[in-house]
Amino acid sequence: MAKQKKPKFKIGDTVVISMYGTVGKITDVKWLDGSYVYEVNNSHGLFLESSLEPLAEYDGAVMEQEQIDIEYKFFIGDLVQVKGYGSDLFKVVGFRTEIWRYKEDAWEDVIYELSRVNDGEWLEVGEEDLTLVADAESADTFIQKLGLLYLVNDKEKTAKKDGLRNKDNKIDIGEISRRQEKKELIDHLLDLFNDYRILYELFHDQEYYQVMRVVLRKLKSLVSNDGKSPV
Repeated sequence: MAKQKKPKFKIGDTVVISMYGTVGKITDVKWLDGSYVYEVNNSHGLFLESSLEPLAEYDGAVMEQEQIDIEYKFFIGDLVQVKGYGSDLFKVVGFRTEIWRYKEDAWEDVIYELSRVNDGEWLEVGEEDLTLVADAESADTFIQKLGLLYLVNDKEKTAKKDGLRNKDNKIDIGEISRRQEKKELIDHLLDLFNDYRILYELFHDQEYYQVMRVVLRKLKSLVSNDGKSPV
């Protein structure tokens, strides 16, 4: 059996990919079907020895490789608001970077793909039009607390429909939920009120203020001395 020849390049060598004129480093060497093939810059493709040249021996024009560092402000799962969409909430479901290069100009655009929380409407928006409401870790909790406000409203409507009233024509919250559930409702509503208070202080949006007022009325009814809510 013929002795296997030594590879022309070794890991760490700086080479030029002749057909592209790009420079890179050898990151892996493999023996495949009787020939050495090389991985360059951890790429998925492999190159034959004949397609590579040592940088010191290359006579052609070398293409400069550009390294771009992109700093993303938002990430998948973040809860955001979009300029021009009022207090609607959107979740980040994806993002991409578009790189533009011209002879005398260059820039990068980060485009975020969003889904509106209440109806799933799809939207693509630039970074400058987004405001963070809650990061991915706390987004679901924030949405649950917001949904809880509507849950309380629904329970009151159900109570009215089913005739759960006392002799004073008032809804008895104790007939709708157990004491533990009532305590949890109060805790969640307090959290919701504080979340919207922070948003109102940041953006001065009257819709946030109105939500705060509604939450406050619910809290007052839940913690009233007789435990009853006025109709």
